[in-house]
Amino acid sequence: MADWIESEILNNHFQANQKVYSQYQLAEMYTINPATAAKGLNLLVDEKILFKKRGLGMFVTEEAKQIILNKRKNQTLKQLVQELVQEATRLRISKQELIAMIQDANEEEVQT
Repeated sequence: MADWIESEILNNHFQANQKVYSQYQLAEMYTINPATAAKGLNLLVDEKILFKKRGLGMFVTEEAKQIILNKRKNQTLKQLVQELVQEATRLRISKQELIAMIQDANEEEVQT
């Protein structure tokens, strides 16, 4: 649920200072316990992606998009690259071959 909100922020569906769904709305949308939804929202508050306005709800911080980009770059993407390099090593794929594969994939992505 927290990942979904992060993706919505990255896709500009939630803007800075915009109110996000309440824990009860999220619980209904995802058919989960409201306490579980609250945990996801509080995680985003702890990461400074959302902030609370007492009595009004949760809102997107000004820095949210940059925080999410940095987090995904430094955690998620880095882990994926490490796994890719490990697999390439197991398959005896050279650094040059791997770089060429990445460049080909990037060109294919640009064309779509």
